[in-house]
Amino acid sequence: SCFGYPLSIFFIVVNEFCERFSYYGMRAVLVLYFKYFLQWDDNLSTAIYHTFVALCYLTPILGALIADSWLGKFKTIVSLSIVYTIGQAVMSVSSINDLSDHNRDGSPDNIPLHIALSMIGLILIALGTGGIKPCVSAFGGDQFEEDQEKQRTRFFSIFYLSINAGSLLSTIITPILRGQQCGIHSKQQCYPLAFGVPAALMAVALVVFVIGSRMYKKVQPQGNVMVQVSKCIGFAIKNRFRHRSKEFPKREHWLDWASEKYDKRLIAQTKMVMKVLFLYIPLPMFWALFDQQGSRWTLQATTMDGNFGAIQIQPDQMQTVNAILIIVMVPVVDGVIYPLIKKCKINFTPLRKITVGMFLAALAFVAAALVQVQIDKTLPVFPAAGKSQIKIINLGTDAATVRFEPQLNTVNVTSKEWTGYMTFETSQLHSLNVISGNRSLNKIIELPGGNRHTLAIKNTATDIFAELMLDNVTSKPEEGKNLIRFINNLPDTINVTMGDTSFGALTSLAGSNYTTFSGGRKYEIAVIRNSVPCSFTSKALGFGSAYTIVINECSEHTSDVTYSEDIPPNTVHMAWQIPQYFILTCAEVVFSVTGLEFSYSQAPSNMKAVLQAGWLLTVAVGNIIVLIVAGASKLSEQWAEYVLFAALLFVVCIIFAVMAYFYTYIDPNEIEAQLDEEEKKQVKKDENSHEKQVEADSKL
Repeated sequence: SCFGYPLSIFFIVVNEFCERFSYYGMRAVLVLYFKYFLQWDDNLSTAIYHTFVALCYLTPILGALIADSWLGKFKTIVSLSIVYTIGQAVMSVSSINDLSDHNRDGSPDNIPLHIALSMIGLILIALGTGGIKPCVSAFGGDQFEEDQEKQRTRFFSIFYLSINAGSLLSTIITPILRGQQCGIHSKQQCYPLAFGVPAALMAVALVVFVIGSRMYKKVQPQGNVMVQVSKCIGFAIKNRFRHRSKEFPKREHWLDWASEKYDKRLIAQTKMVMKVLFLYIPLPMFWALFDQQGSRWTLQATTMDGNFGAIQIQPDQMQTVNAILIIVMVPVVDGVIYPLIKKCKINFTPLRKITVGMFLAALAFVAAALVQVQIDKTLPVFPAAGKSQIKIINLGTDAATVRFEPQLNTVNVTSKEWTGYMTFETSQLHSLNVISGNRSLNKIIELPGGNRHTLAIKNTATDIFAELMLDNVTSKPEEGKNLIRFINNLPDTINVTMGDTSFGALTSLAGSNYTTFSGGRKYEIAVIRNSVPCSFTSKALGFGSAYTIVINECSEHTSDVTYSEDIPPNTVHMAWQIPQYFILTCAEVVFSVTGLEFSYSQAPSNMKAVLQAGWLLTVAVGNIIVLIVAGASKLSEQWAEYVLFAALLFVVCIIFAVMAYFYTYIDPNEIEAQLDEEEKKQVKKDENSHEKQVEADSKL
């Protein structure tokens, strides 16, 4: 032992820290991996994410059954940790871009291969993390002797601290790893590293756990109480169905129909468990909202500005707000809020706390909807099919007038200025007329529709130049990236390089294609004109913008460039997500912590595992609800989906409040004491009967 604790528990705590780092680190970047690497849309990314989370909370039941009925906790943890580690390694391999990028263009050529590997990896991870979930904490508890109750209680505090520490650190670190550039043939976001580090941590967790093998107290499997409860419930239902005729008298409770096969104690304990499980029915709706932090809220953050001054926050790092706030809020709520409520003589019962938690979660989604409305206001509108958008850039020193024929629109553009995008019905737009100085130009145009175009015009020394360029951009840049292109407004051909990216040779008045650049920084731009180099530093790029940089002059000593904003940067700051995270964390504190405490207080000591399984099942069902609601709603606006989820939880909250009102609190210890007393009386009665029988036999 060490400081009065079994030495073995230190291996268990380190194992749990590494495992939680592995799980939450991988999960933090998962939805962005789906969206940007596997190229799935928001809805499919969200659906697969929640399917995975649901599976992670369904498999603990399987893990508990394997541990209690077959392998024992130690062998179950080791076996499923190997499966878990393989799953994490497969996920890391699945995200290697060069695995199928045969033409070396920076995009995987065989997406189905990456999807297949990802799904195999996620299934193995779900089996691993879910399977060991009910075993590790219970295995740690087994290491203590009966007289070490104080140490056991403290161990569980340290154990849950290691869970929070692992999840907090991983949600900070893995998004940073994801943001790095790596690759053999082309540099991409480093998902292999973001998944590889959690895989390495899981391997460390397994090795650490196995090293402590000789020190562990290993309890042999003694059967699973969930199996007994399930059999008891199944027999009661079957027996009631057999005796459904009116000639059979009714029994006080439907579980009493199991009395022919099961003892009175098991039936009474099952009744207590079923009473609590009935209250669990509305709870999945809370988890349906809560677990969207890792999906919808992370996707929301990708359309926001993550510049916090010296620090650039990645969208998937915003989940750390919950992890940080939970560490702060639990002691504040327990030590300050609850005592204040008690002083106000308000009877804040556990079920009332759970109701408040559900209400707060709904409120958090209302806050998310308000933020989404503000984001939507900043998003550009792209042309639908059959429509075209045109923006005019005047490269000359003379003002110009552009008429879109037949008589659709007339626009005046001053020297070296530009317009916003104008929308036209493609079928109605036939030609345009440009007037500048004393010259004019008629140009017949045929546009494909559904695209944006830029009309570059200039009154040169000899004639009017007018060129319609296809922008080839149909959505706002994602991941906070920026699109940059150049227009050469010089009389000579130039070569342009921005950062490490070469735009090649641009002839006079020619434009380049857009190229993607990371946001939140300035870039060095190098221009070579007639073999003479010149360079200048770009303006600080925002996040999610697109610019056309017009080079008007560039020599050894001077440069003149203009920045035409094609798509505005993300202007809604990620800090606006903090209120919704704060409200949801408050909801988690009063809902989750109270829910487990309430469940444990209302169930017999040997039935805690059943309630733990039921609680985890509510999380799984909650994630399945997200799939159903998001799939069935068909709402085009994200803010409307947030409001829908909030409204559903408000309704469920009212239903739960009514159920809680009619709930009668019980004391399981008191009921079990009564059962003990009845059993003693029965034993005494049986003994007396036996003695009388013996006396009668002796007289004969």
